Amino acid sequence: MAGGEQIENSVRNLMLSPGGQIISDGSKFLRGQAKLLIGLFLISVVTAFSLTKSVVSWLIAEERLPDDVNIIVTSPIEFILLQFQIAVSFGLVVIITYLILSLVRKGSKNDAVRARLAELKLQPPKFSSTFILTLVAIITLGLSGLIYSWEFLTPMILQYLTDDAQSAGLTTEWRLSGYVGFIVNLALACVIGFQAPVATILTLRFGIATRQQILQYRKHIWFTAFVLGAFLSPPDPLSLFLVAMPVVVLFEVSIIIDRITKISNA
Repeated sequence: MAGGEQIENSVRNLMLSPGGQIISDGSKFLRGQAKLLIGLFLISVVTAFSLTKSVVSWLIAEERLPDDVNIIVTSPIEFILLQFQIAVSFGLVVIITYLILSLVRKGSKNDAVRARLAELKLQPPKFSSTFILTLVAIITLGLSGLIYSWEFLTPMILQYLTDDAQSAGLTTEWRLSGYVGFIVNLALACVIGFQAPVATILTLRFGIATRQQILQYRKHIWFTAFVLGAFLSPPDPLSLFLVAMPVVVLFEVSIIIDRITKISNA
């Protein structure tokens, strides 16, 4: 009984703390935006679903496949499930992007949120510059990651996998869902990975962590990037390096940018 009251008091104290109030505000924001989020998600899914057939046809065009590779469908519903998966993935990306931008905008406009962030020594930048710069940075870095994945990384890895299989005397027939899913997942990984500067600079600007704290965990961040790269690439050093290294480089660039801008503003 006493233990239950102690837990209840701990939870109450946590929710009354500045951090708990921010969490509560976030929960209220999500509940207030629930209809908008659901509508935005459904519109994104429906829009993307109507385009998936053209996208898949474009991806499996002969000129985009390695030599002697055939794409096959192994079940009657494989194609429709693949279309749905791609559409849902696109909808989730849209929702996450919207929430990130809403967080930046709300944090810089809402006086109550700014006061609570100040109690935590978090200082969000002003809306006029931060929101626009964040939006431009997300779009630019996302497109850069997409181009890097499609123009360089994906062809190299697919060719490697094809050559490796054919050198063992195997015929290369890939399932449609496996082939398209591999390309989409790799593209999403690059798009998300290329957001490292946005995440790092916002973390520093909002005061969630200091530059010294981030640098203290630099090795851990590098290790995480290479672990994720190991899951997204063939098990050879070159592919692993090409997947993980851009994230590491962009992380280091964001640290340099933060240092330069802090010096110029001093």
